[in-house]
Amino acid sequence: MTKLTPEYLAFDPSTRQLRLDPHEAAFFQNPYEAYAFIHRETNAFFWEEFGFWCFGGFDDVNRLLRDRRFGRQNPAGIPDRSRIDQDRTHLSAFDGIEANSMLELEPPVHTRLRTLVNRAFVSRQVERLRPRVEALANELIDRFEPDQVDLLPAFASPLPITIIAEMLGVPVEMGPQLLDWSHQMVAMYMHGRTRETEETANRAARDFSDFLRGYVAERRKTPGDDLLSLLISAQDDGQKLSEDELVSSAILLLNAGHEATVHQTGNAVRSILAQGGDPRRFFTSPEATAATVEECLRFDAPLHMFTRYAYQEIEVAPDILVRPGETIGLLLGMANHDPLAFAEPLAFKSERTDQKNVSFGAGIHFCIGAPLARLELQVSLKTLFDRLPRLYLAQQPRFRDTYHFHGLEKLVAHF
Repeated sequence: MTKLTPEYLAFDPSTRQLRLDPHEAAFFQNPYEAYAFIHRETNAFFWEEFGFWCFGGFDDVNRLLRDRRFGRQNPAGIPDRSRIDQDRTHLSAFDGIEANSMLELEPPVHTRLRTLVNRAFVSRQVERLRPRVEALANELIDRFEPDQVDLLPAFASPLPITIIAEMLGVPVEMGPQLLDWSHQMVAMYMHGRTRETEETANRAARDFSDFLRGYVAERRKTPGDDLLSLLISAQDDGQKLSEDELVSSAILLLNAGHEATVHQTGNAVRSILAQGGDPRRFFTSPEATAATVEECLRFDAPLHMFTRYAYQEIEVAPDILVRPGETIGLLLGMANHDPLAFAEPLAFKSERTDQKNVSFGAGIHFCIGAPLARLELQVSLKTLFDRLPRLYLAQQPRFRDTYHFHGLEKLVAHF
């Protein structure tokens, strides 16, 4: 295999094999350099470190996310994507949650769960939350210590976890604990996880589940005007969510309702400040604000890889044959920077006419919380820059060594 630039990767054009350690700092700090190189060579390649074919062209990723010959549900019946042949008794609580998560299921079960959850979710009318999000953003800014703040723990993190906790009807003061459980569970999807990671995730899943079962029992006795109560009462053709399905759905909504939004908020602030000048120019109208958020989602997405299982033998691309049960990787961040889909993909252009992205996925697993995430980003970013237009970074922020989940370690700023 011939060594090529960038110096931290190697690519063989004859076999389309890529050698690139996702824990290589030069890569996870700026994956777009590698993506640009790979785009010049191919949009489909075999990533040795992961052991499966990956696709990074916008049209390919968009198409494969919608292709029903692929899905999230493991045909072997195990919801996780590694250690298939090994004992998983130490992951019983984690697997129990995943087994009923609509993110990991396919029709007809997925259809029933999503219909029930979506009905309850949409009934809250996300747009009605706009004043609450704006008030909370202002409250958080009011709490900043003078002159300097780390925007991740002080702003980006508490806003979405507070909103989703209030929506579900669980105590907002549990926010830090919910975040801990979520981070420990999400670590299961990182490359190169350890036995310790697995055991920690299993404990988090068990404790998270026990906590929610207690609240479900309370809400059954005394329903309220909250998402948990609506999930309990939601029906589709007389069918309700089982308690296991209800707990898994609540955990998914809590995890998904903040994890990606926290990363995207930090990434967006970094991207906007990197443009220089008055950041308020990106938020001069509702239309400009919405366009800016869409460009932030495209420019530096919070999730860079999503995987699918093949359900039959498929020639995905010329000379690329995948067999039933094999995994493929869909590179959302790379697709959002495809030069065949975007003019000047490495440039931040909120006014671009080719605005689109796959940051929320596509097809039946399109992010159920996308409307809420968009609203939170639009309101929180506009409020932040309206209140603190002279905000500037105190130091160059660094990304975490978590390739799948592309987010910053901290975001320290002066104002």
